[in-house]
Amino acid sequence: MERTLVILKPSAIQRGFAGEIIARFERKGIWIAGLKMMQLTDEILDTHYAHLKDKTFFPMVKTSMKQCPVIVCCLEGLEVVETVRNMAGTTNGRKAAPGTIRGDFSMSVQENVIHASDSVKTAQIEIKRFFKPEELIDYEPTVLSSVYSPIEEEDRKKMDLQE
Repeated sequence: MERTLVILKPSAIQRGFAGEIIARFERKGIWIAGLKMMQLTDEILDTHYAHLKDKTFFPMVKTSMKQCPVIVCCLEGLEVVETVRNMAGTTNGRKAAPGTIRGDFSMSVQENVIHASDSVKTAQIEIKRFFKPEELIDYEPTVLSSVYSPIEEEDRKKMDLQE
């Protein structure tokens, strides 16, 4: 089964959207493998946003991300990285489709309420950055047969065996 990292940014926390955003993932059939609130530090942000370090707007990103605690989530499901990215919507909240998280809750590029890993490889790196192994729980929700068809369930089991 695939895992991804989601960060509910300070703009989501300050505006009171955390529960609603998490509920959207749960309603979709994605489950939580890890969840915690934390205050981001310069060290974590410098590593997490290393690809932006040389951009003129990077100091604003860091200030925004340290404004208040964030909620980091490790989410699990079949093809969950792509599914979460689709649910998040495009980075610019003004251009994100209605019905997506950013399309419904954001009018900004920077204050776009959510970070979602952009690939399986990135998700693995990011999850290790934000969670210790003992903070992640392996379990199988009892409703899986209502989330995936029997064929998809077989695909999921094959994926688990390959890992």
